[in-house]
Amino acid sequence: MERIVAKNIVSAYGKKQVLKGVNLSADAGQCVGIVGENGCGKSTLLSILAGLRKPDSGEIYVENAGYVPQEGNLLSELSVLDNLSLWYQDRVELKHLLKEGFLKELGIDKMCRMKVGKLSGGMKKRVSIGCALAGNPPILILDEPAAALDLPGKADIRRYLVTYKAHGGTILIATHEESDLEICDKVYALHDGKSREINRFLRGEELIKELG
Repeated sequence: MERIVAKNIVSAYGKKQVLKGVNLSADAGQCVGIVGENGCGKSTLLSILAGLRKPDSGEIYVENAGYVPQEGNLLSELSVLDNLSLWYQDRVELKHLLKEGFLKELGIDKMCRMKVGKLSGGMKKRVSIGCALAGNPPILILDEPAAALDLPGKADIRRYLVTYKAHGGTILIATHEESDLEICDKVYALHDGKSREINRFLRGEELIKELG
């Protein structure tokens, strides 16, 4: 069952055309990776699929999705718990998820009283993912989820993503981390505004060649 379908997506900033006809799809229970050089349009594409930006042309079908932007979406003057409460209106559910649910799996239970402004980049990323999961969306869109994370943090998030996918969730992930590709069922390369599906097992120099 297809949960994400993008056909001939075109998007420009002024006269600069960033996306020139991007096509991709993702099914239930799939993790789809997007790779490419800096500035190739990965973040633009994800913001379009998350419904935050309208493409200039093309067709899109996306079910309800949780979105974690690269720069984060938290209020730094509030505590972690207060940020979560903005997304989780059911306080009983929130308490349960912090005690024995996915918020605990992400390690968020240990930082509830801390102000977001005092968190490390990796800790903020975990909380952003926790907020995006409010309402149990069937799709999770992640822009560089491993950025600023230490090794234990990367392992925790990757472990949760594997579980999310195993329960039928769909993941779309833009990444520079080869280790993120280990959980991907399909990988698309963005280059010169176009997308193409590549061998998901490519690594190192072979992968770099496919990006050019």
